[in-house]
Amino acid sequence: MSNPRWKRRPHGSTWGDWGPDDQLGRLNLLTPEKVKQGVAEVKDGLSFCLSLPLDYPGGNLLNPRRHPPVIKPTERSRQPNMNYALFCDDPNLTDVVCDDVVILTLQYSTQWDSLSHVGQMFDADGDGKPEAVYYNGYRAGIDILGPAEMPKEPDTGNPHGQSTSRATKLGVENMAAKAIQGRGVLIDLHAHFGRERKLVGYDDLMRVMEKDNVVVESGDMALFHTGFAAMLLEMERNPDKDKLHGACSVLNGRDQKLLKWITDSGVVSMIADNYAVEAHPAEPGEGCCSMLPLHEHCLFKLGVNLGEIWYLTELADYLRKNKRNRFLLTAPPLRLPGAVGSPATPVATV
Repeated sequence: MSNPRWKRRPHGSTWGDWGPDDQLGRLNLLTPEKVKQGVAEVKDGLSFCLSLPLDYPGGNLLNPRRHPPVIKPTERSRQPNMNYALFCDDPNLTDVVCDDVVILTLQYSTQWDSLSHVGQMFDADGDGKPEAVYYNGYRAGIDILGPAEMPKEPDTGNPHGQSTSRATKLGVENMAAKAIQGRGVLIDLHAHFGRERKLVGYDDLMRVMEKDNVVVESGDMALFHTGFAAMLLEMERNPDKDKLHGACSVLNGRDQKLLKWITDSGVVSMIADNYAVEAHPAEPGEGCCSMLPLHEHCLFKLGVNLGEIWYLTELADYLRKNKRNRFLLTAPPLRLPGAVGSPATPVATV
């Protein structure tokens, strides 16, 4: 199998399975039937917000490149447009208005990873030389553009500047247009391992799922509750980096049996309330390998989106009390063309 962008695809990947120009990956399995299965899980009509406040975790200790949002007013008549009295311009008016702008690091808090978030050096051309490529063979410098590759844009008068990067393919807007609604399945690792640091592999995962009667089927979205996000809330925007990096369950991305389960299960998305779903960085591997092997397997090979730092504790407590693990999940990202990730305000309806 090949297409105009590649002559060979990674072993075990889904490249080309949904056509040569596919940008959705496993989201193609989120069919109308899967949406109806999610709706069928609504028994009590209760909804849970699965997002942290977007100014959590606080500071930038967890990731020095990512900073809390900055909110400030737009300007009107060269004045801050906050509690702005329109009667300053016209004495016959009574309105007082507010209007603001945010500078937002898109993957600072509760977030989605798009398929353009992580690529790999891989010999897609078959010429013996690896090149930087992403899911389905989309190319760095051609389809995913950094500042050096961006064409010069006309001056639009935007006071906040012009775009200096853009994913022209695999951007998060593809996820938004798909809408991301279907059946979520929660796997409660915290209920079994507490807040101790636990590297969870396939065998551990299967034991937890068997004890809790959890079944993940093709087209489902799998959510892993570890308690990490609840710890962030307790730290009140002043995270303890050492404490957090030594706490709670993380998936073992080096476990080949676990990666095979992700492949065989047909899961659409892997979502957790922790920092990276998997251990970050992963356990040492032999030879040249990915620092984040679960990211490589999901985003690069399979087209499985990852959700990180979701807030799952209240939902997990409710589901465990009611001996359930399935629900309707609605979780579109921002429809922001060209972005590689996005905040989300997911909703679980039970």
